[in-house]
Amino acid sequence: MMTIAPMIDTENSPSDQLGILKAGTVIPAHPLALDVNRRLDRRRQRALTRYYLDAGSGGLAVGVHTTQFAIREAGLYQEVLSIAAETADAWADRPLAMVAGLAGNTIQAVGEARIARSLGYDAGLLSLAALKGAYPDAIIEHCAAVAELIPLVGFYLQPAVGGLHLDADFWTRFAAIPNVVAIKVAPFNRYRTLDVMRGVAEAGAENRIALYTGNDDHIVLDLVTPFTVMREGEPVTLRFVGGLLGHWSVWTQKAVELYRRCRIAAAQDSVSADLLALDSRVSDCNSAFFDVANDFHGCIAGCHEILRRQGLLEGIWCLDPNESLGPGQMSQIDRVCRQHGDLADDAFVAANLERWMN
Repeated sequence: MMTIAPMIDTENSPSDQLGILKAGTVIPAHPLALDVNRRLDRRRQRALTRYYLDAGSGGLAVGVHTTQFAIREAGLYQEVLSIAAETADAWADRPLAMVAGLAGNTIQAVGEARIARSLGYDAGLLSLAALKGAYPDAIIEHCAAVAELIPLVGFYLQPAVGGLHLDADFWTRFAAIPNVVAIKVAPFNRYRTLDVMRGVAEAGAENRIALYTGNDDHIVLDLVTPFTVMREGEPVTLRFVGGLLGHWSVWTQKAVELYRRCRIAAAQDSVSADLLALDSRVSDCNSAFFDVANDFHGCIAGCHEILRRQGLLEGIWCLDPNESLGPGQMSQIDRVCRQHGDLADDAFVAANLERWMN
């Protein structure tokens, strides 16, 4: 059996799941495996979970954007979360940081938090897309209500796929909520990424809240960059400790290796030009996987296509029949697979696929 040990950046690895989350790790956003009739393919859903764990992931994010928010309308939310939790518990002999996606209005998000906790999830990643147009006070009240049920991971989702514009003042107030344990920063925008940093620092929460990059367009750079902001005339430096990424739902074994390189280089304050150069290559792959040319229309189907080529998925089907690859996306995927094949983990998947599928 070929596996990679999870990367947790502490001398003495934490034994509790929230400790793993705080220390930093690789958390893939878990896709949804469907059959040709767009029904849940439970065997392949379990195989995906096993793949991510053997690749060295320190946790999983399930019920999030990459899992498709439509699992709620399809009545699959609890079952999909349950499959991942049960499979992870049976497959892994180590603690994992299990993160459940939470969405909808306050009643729905609180209900999902209760479901997640009952299934053993450690934290909830809260999407705010349903609150578009709400006043900041109402959004903060919503977040605080959900945080009473489950440790909360904030989510700055990029507006192109439904996220809200959230300024530094919002993140200051959000970071002050006691049960907030992490923030996934994914606006795909450097200015708005800095807004989160400023907000966390202003709240004095830089040592309490773990920052995870969700900026799939700048993964390497996020992981090696010290972000310095000013507080009361003094510099405060914050760093991303891990990634919670849809991009890491594919080529995950190599993503774990790359994450390890980034964390070691950042800790040593010695980031090589070769490592920095990987940022543009990884971003180039992401441009194809996420269908940047078509404003992210095929961002889920593109990841499915990589998993289909490896045999982990049977097809690229999404719950919404209109959600598929964008025009020209397949040729772009062909191109990055050819040009950046050393970033792929095809051999690792091929060596283990049969075992994961059993």
